[in-house]
Amino acid sequence: MTFTSPDAAGPAAAFDIRVRDADDADMAAVTAIYEPQVRAGFASFEMTPPTVEEMRGRLASVRALGLPYLVAERQGVILGYAYAGPYRARPAYRDTIENSVYVAAEAQGQGVGRALLAELIARCERGPWRQMIAVIGDSANSGSIALHASLGFRHVGTFEAVGFKLGRWLDTVMMQRALGPGADTPPAPRVGGT
Repeated sequence: MTFTSPDAAGPAAAFDIRVRDADDADMAAVTAIYEPQVRAGFASFEMTPPTVEEMRGRLASVRALGLPYLVAERQGVILGYAYAGPYRARPAYRDTIENSVYVAAEAQGQGVGRALLAELIARCERGPWRQMIAVIGDSANSGSIALHASLGFRHVGTFEAVGFKLGRWLDTVMMQRALGPGADTPPAPRVGGT
């Protein structure tokens, strides 16, 4: 899917963003986007940057669950990535998924995150899932909070001072969005259980 997004600088800065399924070859770029958030950012509570091989393993795990893992690119350059994963492992949570969206520092504010999250939501709505959760690191992360709100997520709570990173106590903001019929009907039975 291709999105055309105007930058705040005006029409001359407009560009095309292509959102597509990620593959193993993209994981070096994905790792490079994620590493600064692990080392110096608050969006991730991870403390040690994963290797490219570890990121390939994470991609494989997401795919094995039938969930989407996407990248956004412009002229062959990866600008960001997004994926959905299980919210929690216990069976009663099987219809709820959690999203993650990361955008390269130089591409922030250009519609990349919106393009990724919109496509992620659209793909997840075609599956059996009924709720999408955003666990946003740092209550001061106004960009991510605004992005999620603009795509139908609502604030459902804040866990205060649950992480400590880079000398700061950090909150996590919880946001939620229904997928498809949401909680209006029971989930469809699945093979091997209800």
